[in-house]
Amino acid sequence: MALVKASRDALLKPLQVVAGIVEKKNTMPILANVLIQKQGTELRFVATDTEMQVSTIAHLGGDSDDMAITVSARKVIDVLRALPDASEVALSIHARKATITAGKSRVSLQTMAAEEFPQVLVQELFTNRLTVPQKAFKHLLSMVSYAMAQQDIRYYLNGLLLVTEGKKLKLVATDGHRLAYCDMDLDESMPRQDLIVPRKTVGEWMRLLQDVDDPISLEFGQQRLRASFGSIELVSKLIEGKFPDYERVIPQGLERVASIDRALFASSLQRASIVTTEKFKGVRLSFQHDALTIQTNNADQEEAVDEMAIDYAAEPTEIGFNVQYLLEVLQHLKTDQVCISLRDGSASALITVPNHPNFKYVVMPMRI
Repeated sequence: MALVKASRDALLKPLQVVAGIVEKKNTMPILANVLIQKQGTELRFVATDTEMQVSTIAHLGGDSDDMAITVSARKVIDVLRALPDASEVALSIHARKATITAGKSRVSLQTMAAEEFPQVLVQELFTNRLTVPQKAFKHLLSMVSYAMAQQDIRYYLNGLLLVTEGKKLKLVATDGHRLAYCDMDLDESMPRQDLIVPRKTVGEWMRLLQDVDDPISLEFGQQRLRASFGSIELVSKLIEGKFPDYERVIPQGLERVASIDRALFASSLQRASIVTTEKFKGVRLSFQHDALTIQTNNADQEEAVDEMAIDYAAEPTEIGFNVQYLLEVLQHLKTDQVCISLRDGSASALITVPNHPNFKYVVMPMRI
């Protein structure tokens, strides 16, 4: 029975949208599959890892018969990718197998029953909803997501804090060594709500969101959130737990402030990082009047020293940092200048951007 006939790219695109969450190893074999549901001329593609579900709808024509199958996401995408770009592809079902036909090529893949596919059924009430442009939300994510922890025993750090409060949307990420904060203004007032979004969900947002002004709708419940944008719907569980009090972490009233050329600073740090090792990523920053010295060495007695002019009029300060924590934030900022505010050589530093108070980056010092 014919499921769909379409161009290769028209079929490949929705499959690639949903297949990003499919894990290579699964406790349930069917989780390696993508669900394809045909309702009239509309095709719905669904993938899940039971914690998150991504679905999208494509209008690819065909007859009005209804049917549903699940087939290996990786295999069907690999088959389509291996076909010529301009191929016309037919996907049909016969004897529990999905057959992909293009010209004189034919590949048959095993299927599993659609009834066995564990779709995430959203039964809870979404109490709050907001709509923002995709471009603005993606930018907000890019400003903080790199500071999330990876596989930390403090599970609540392996995600991103999303806060709605009044006419502000705030995003915060921390791994316990550095913290990134960014906010944006909303058109509507929202009640205070703190949600911890899993790292994998944030990654899917970054992959799927476009740099366009089209909206993304976010709906929040106690245990899940739902994001809808374009023809895509993403439903995700939230992380339970108490996120650190980010407002207490962000230092206030720091009087030693240096204004630095971002690109030159990043280049100097990049050169210094060549000498660092996997086990030790430390660099020493020495702030003098209108000058900054960057220095590091390793166990092989290799050394890197860089000097650059900065705008700094406070008392001399020497402080050590993990060079990767500095490089990552500088790579995500696009401004000409950054400001580093210090208390002394043993307290956390604050990195900000001139004329953009909505972004803050806190980084703890290292002993060197």
